[in-house]
Amino acid sequence: MWFDSWGDLLRVLAVGAAAYAVLVLVLRLSGKRTLAKLNAFDLVVTVALGSTLATILLSADVAWAEGVTAFVVLVLLQLLVSWSTSHVGPGRSVVTARPTTVVRDGVLDDAAMAKQRLTPAEVRQAVRSTGAGGLDQVARVVLETDGTLSVITASKLGDSTALEPEDR
Repeated sequence: MWFDSWGDLLRVLAVGAAAYAVLVLVLRLSGKRTLAKLNAFDLVVTVALGSTLATILLSADVAWAEGVTAFVVLVLLQLLVSWSTSHVGPGRSVVTARPTTVVRDGVLDDAAMAKQRLTPAEVRQAVRSTGAGGLDQVARVVLETDGTLSVITASKLGDSTALEPEDR
């Protein structure tokens, strides 16, 4: 249908504006980490917040108060998980994957790439995006916990303290 009623449009405007304002307030109160996308769990929460906002906007079956409650629950769970990953040793490994080195000293690690479902072409693309023309210029390529590839050229390796201890 192209148009149902003015009442439906007014509901979307009123509830949408109110839900958006509450979402911004909740996100400001919860801190920067809520939308940081540092790992897969952070991404899931971000997507869930967007989905919740869309549901509040478009479904007359969901009351504004229910949507606000959903925002608060998601953000509180995100805060709980992020607190536990930084304060409880085993908590981090449950939610966050470990970084994986896929290139070491210019050599592709085929086993690591296969385990992480990466192709050599994807790794080479990440290397090219840093301006390096060859793998011989690369000290490490690390698949980070958020799914990005970090490229450390040999000239930027430094003392390698930013790498995992077993990668030095």
